[in-house]
Amino acid sequence: MRPTSTLFDLAARVDRPAAPLVTYYDAGTGERVELSGVTTANWVAKTANFLLDELDAETGARLRIGLPSHWLRIVWLLSAWQVGAVVTDRDAGIAVTGPDLDADEPTRVASALLPFGVRFPTPPEGFLDIGAEIPGHPDIFLGLDRPDPQSPAVDLPGLAATHADLLGTAPDDRRLLIGEGDVTRDAVLLVAACLGRGSLVLCRGGDEADHERIAVQEQATIWSPTV
Repeated sequence: MRPTSTLFDLAARVDRPAAPLVTYYDAGTGERVELSGVTTANWVAKTANFLLDELDAETGARLRIGLPSHWLRIVWLLSAWQVGAVVTDRDAGIAVTGPDLDADEPTRVASALLPFGVRFPTPPEGFLDIGAEIPGHPDIFLGLDRPDPQSPAVDLPGLAATHADLLGTAPDDRRLLIGEGDVTRDAVLLVAACLGRGSLVLCRGGDEADHERIAVQEQATIWSPTV
């Protein structure tokens, strides 16, 4: 695998283009979504182009990701880092949320979290619909103004980190991340690490038996973040 110097490079990881990079389970509904390296990179490029072209998200923009544990959360983390935005939980100019539409930032984007990332049945008032906005953007991101290794990437409680900080130590295996809540320090560290050298399985909901079954099926090591 090619070495990475900033988080910009993670989404371009196509050494094994057909191999799963992000796999998502919703234990409550039975939904399973598998994104290869190429598919992940395409989604990230489209989202990064949307951030740059439609939302003017330049280097240093502050972005709050209010999505639950979901494959789109990974896409938005990587897209934010591609355009040089800082992932935060406060003082953000842009917010992305799920169908709860819980955001009061100046610019608000939402996902219905329906299969295949499709749009809301009825456009959400006051929000841009990810399912309607993202698909039409190019799946190649040129990124002329790229972040450098010392660019800030995250400003969360317990973690203020640059791109270089987050790429410091990376496991090289497949990890299962169990979680429901907000984007946390530990979740960000694991995402950056696993997508740097390994791969990631997300599980939303379910009990211990579900998690163990999925871990065996996906040949992944269970990793539960601490607060």
